[in-house]
Amino acid sequence: MAFVDQVKINVKAGKGGDGAVSFRHEKYINMGGPFGGDGGRGGSVVMVVDEGLRTLMDFRYQRHFKAKPGENGATKGMTGRSADDLVIRVPEGTIVTDANTGKVIGDLTQPGQRLVVAKGGQGGRGNIHFATSKNPAPEIAENGEPGQEIDLSLELRVLADVGLVGFPSVGKSTLLATVTDAKPKVAAYQFTTLKPNLGMVRLKDGRDFVMADLPGLIEGASEGVGLGIQFLRHVERTRVILHMIDMSGIDPDQDPYQAYKKINAELAAYDPALLERPQIIVPTKMDMPAAEETLAKFKAALAADETTPSQLEIMPISALTREGVTALLQRTADLLDETPQFIPKGLEAESKTDALYEFKASGPAFEVHHEADGLWVLTGDEIERLMSRTNTNYTESLMRFARRLRQMGVDKALADAGAVNGDTVQILDYQFEYEA
Repeated sequence: MAFVDQVKINVKAGKGGDGAVSFRHEKYINMGGPFGGDGGRGGSVVMVVDEGLRTLMDFRYQRHFKAKPGENGATKGMTGRSADDLVIRVPEGTIVTDANTGKVIGDLTQPGQRLVVAKGGQGGRGNIHFATSKNPAPEIAENGEPGQEIDLSLELRVLADVGLVGFPSVGKSTLLATVTDAKPKVAAYQFTTLKPNLGMVRLKDGRDFVMADLPGLIEGASEGVGLGIQFLRHVERTRVILHMIDMSGIDPDQDPYQAYKKINAELAAYDPALLERPQIIVPTKMDMPAAEETLAKFKAALAADETTPSQLEIMPISALTREGVTALLQRTADLLDETPQFIPKGLEAESKTDALYEFKASGPAFEVHHEADGLWVLTGDEIERLMSRTNTNYTESLMRFARRLRQMGVDKALADAGAVNGDTVQILDYQFEYEA
């Protein structure tokens, strides 16, 4: 199955059900009064972490998600049925972002964690709520509130405690296959690994951790060269980095010391914080004849470099003979015991397992736009919400709407802008004739 770690989708919550206009007509009950019930709540769109998923592949085939609307209110004061929430299942490590603004909405890392990304519309009130002493039989009811709609970017950053980094063909996949049950592709050519592979390492002392074999990096990866930045993002969640370097000496053009410097430079270029987390240098293929000599030259070059960290750990291994592998795993587990979780750049820690993304209205209640001669368009979250909730089938509902506009100052704003009797005023898809 193809590995997909970035997608864009559109989600829309369900509209609330409309309130009902109804009157009580029962034998022996005079002037029964209004009897219309409320509409039900529309379904929200909720993302839930599913442990069984490892990729965003399913979103390649479905990009639009729409929750069901609530049912309309009915007579006898009956409230319409609320719609069920639409649940979208995503893998652990999914970051949800508003595709239009770039704002991070949530970081889903825990099994069962829930994030409401689009809230269902509230149901409209029936005429049972609008009775007053002056108007005991109102023909007024509200439409249901529209459900929220948003374009989302989903980005998967694999959840792994340990990340294997290095140039192509240094033995990352071989090590993963040796110490876990994972079965990554292993072959004698570069870029064998085209997607992150995960495996669980279990030690005899009862400790365990997740190891990720990341596709090989090359110089310029942080700028998109090779597989580049496509997989560098997956390093961000790892707590310990095993920097693997080929010591076989088979490729005379590949100097281990230069390879070490180049990979660290790419990590720093992507995010300087990556070099602040524990890193073990792992010289590989130590079973090869020239490996010891190559390793000695590598250590000498490191010693001569004044920028080399003083506490740098070097643990040579041979995945083929398993020499040094057990010691490497034990040391890695020790580092994990003392290393906290790292939060990827741009994200804040989220302490709750459940979260709700709230849309917040911004700007004034309404704005007046003179689109053409005699045409005035009113925009704004508050006035558009009021219009969408007004049931235009009833004269009393329209009169109530007109009173609300006057209270908001719409009439005065139109007059100040130059509107005259007979001009057309448009809100959403509705048009009215302006009268001063």
